Amino acid sequence: MMSERTRITYSRRAVSRNSEIKKDEQTVIEKEDDTESTLEIERIRGDPSMLQSMTVKELKELTRRRMGVAARGNKKDLVSALMESLGEEVIGKEGASTIEQIGPSEVPSKRKSASSVVVEQKLETSEVISATPSKRSRTKQKSIKGTTPEENPVTTVKINKTSHKKETVVANGAIAKAGLGLNVDGAEPWTVLVHKKPQAEWIPYNPKVMRPPPLSKDTRALKILSWNVNGLKALVKNRGFSVHELAQREDFDVLCLQETKIQEKDVDVIKESLLEGYTNSFWTCSVSKLGYSGTAIISRVKPLSIKYGLGVPDHDTEGRIVTVEFDDFYLLTAYVPNSGDGLKRLTYRVTEWDPCLGNYMKELEKSKPVILTGDLNCAHQEIDIHDPAGNSRSAGFTKEERKSFETNFLSKGFVDTFRKQHPDVVGYSYWGYRHNCRKTNRGWRLDYFLVSESIAERVHDSYILPDVSASDHSPLGLIL
Repeated sequence: MMSERTRITYSRRAVSRNSEIKKDEQTVIEKEDDTESTLEIERIRGDPSMLQSMTVKELKELTRRRMGVAARGNKKDLVSALMESLGEEVIGKEGASTIEQIGPSEVPSKRKSASSVVVEQKLETSEVISATPSKRSRTKQKSIKGTTPEENPVTTVKINKTSHKKETVVANGAIAKAGLGLNVDGAEPWTVLVHKKPQAEWIPYNPKVMRPPPLSKDTRALKILSWNVNGLKALVKNRGFSVHELAQREDFDVLCLQETKIQEKDVDVIKESLLEGYTNSFWTCSVSKLGYSGTAIISRVKPLSIKYGLGVPDHDTEGRIVTVEFDDFYLLTAYVPNSGDGLKRLTYRVTEWDPCLGNYMKELEKSKPVILTGDLNCAHQEIDIHDPAGNSRSAGFTKEERKSFETNFLSKGFVDTFRKQHPDVVGYSYWGYRHNCRKTNRGWRLDYFLVSESIAERVHDSYILPDVSASDHSPLGLIL
C-alpha cells in the first residue's frame, strides 16, 4: 500500500510538472506566433503584392490574426479587406496623407453590400472610406452601429500625397491601393499608379484628362496609329475588337502594325477584309520562321516610295521593318527582336540589330525627317516599368538594352514623343497575359513614336489607348 501511494504521489507530481511545462510551451508558442505574425505583416507592408500569392486559407488566418476576427469571402475580397486594414494603419501612423470626406459614407444595405467579406464583429469606431461592390456576393454584412443603410451609397474621398511605398490614388471616384496593384471595381486600371519604386512627382496616365484639345478642322494634320496586334488573324476572328472599329473610332490616316504573324500567302485575303478606304497597304512577313513576327503599314495617303527591311540579309528574313516615304518625312514601322528567354538574342540585339537600325534612320534623315514607331522591346527608364528591380535581367529591361536604346536612338537625336509630352507620367503599353497584369496595371512601356528632332515641335499629341485590350499591347497614336 505504501508503495502504491508513493507511486500515485509521484504520478500526480509528474502530471502537474507536465501540465506546467505544456503551459510554458504554449506560452512560448503563442509568443512565437505573435512574433511570426508581426514579422509577416511587416513583410507584407513592405511588399503588399505578397498577398496575391497567398492561399484563401492563409488570407483568412492572416485576417484573424491581423484584425482579431473571423472572415469569410473569396480571395479578392479578403485581399481587399487586408489592404484596407494596412492602408488605414499607414494613414494613421505615418501621418503622410490627409483624407477629407466630402460625401456620405453609409454602409450599403444587404441587397447591395459594400463587400462580400463578412467580418464577424461589430465595428463602432472604424470609418468606411471606400466600397468594393460585388454583384456575385450572396453573403450578409452586419451593419455598423449608428449608421443608416442606403440603397446606392456614394463615397467621395479626396487624397493628398502619401508615402511612396503605400501610395493611395484616386481613380474615377474610387480608392485604389497602388502598392497592391488592386483597384475598386469600375476604376480604369491605367489611372492607378502601380509602381514598385515611384517618385514623388510621378502620376498615373489618364488620357481622358491628359490629351490636348483637338486641332481645328482647318489645321493641316496627320494622325498615325501603331499597334502590336500579337497575331492579326486571331485579332480579326476571335478577340472582339476589329481594326475596322478602331478606324471608326480614331479616324487615323495611317496604321502601322507589328507582330502580324501572317504568311505571304495570307496577305491578299487579309488586305481585302481588313479596312475600307485605306487602299495603300504594304506588308512584310517572316520567311525564316513562318507565322512569326511580321509588320505592315496601311494608309489613306499614297506614299512616294516603299522599302522592306534594312537592306542587310541577316536582319531581313523575319519581316521586321517597313519604310514608307511621304512628302515631309519617312515613316518606319518596326518590330525589334526580343532578347528572348535566357537572353539568348541579347548580344545580337544590342551589337547588331539596334546599331543597324539607328544607322539606317540617320541615313534616311539626310534627305528628310524620320518617324520610327512600333514595339521596340525596351522599357527605357524605371518609370516605364512597374517593377524595375524585379526585372533587371528580364528581356526588355536589361542595362544592355536600355543603354543600346539610348546610344542608337536618343543620343542620335531622335525624340521619345510620349516622354517629351509626359515627363512624369507612368503610362504602359504592354501587359503580360499572365497574372492578371492588365487589370492590376502591372505593365511595361515598350511601344514608341520616335521622331527626328527637327519635327519634334510639330507633334501635337502622343498618346496611348489603354482601353483597347484586344492584344497584350495597346495601340498608340501620334498627331503631327
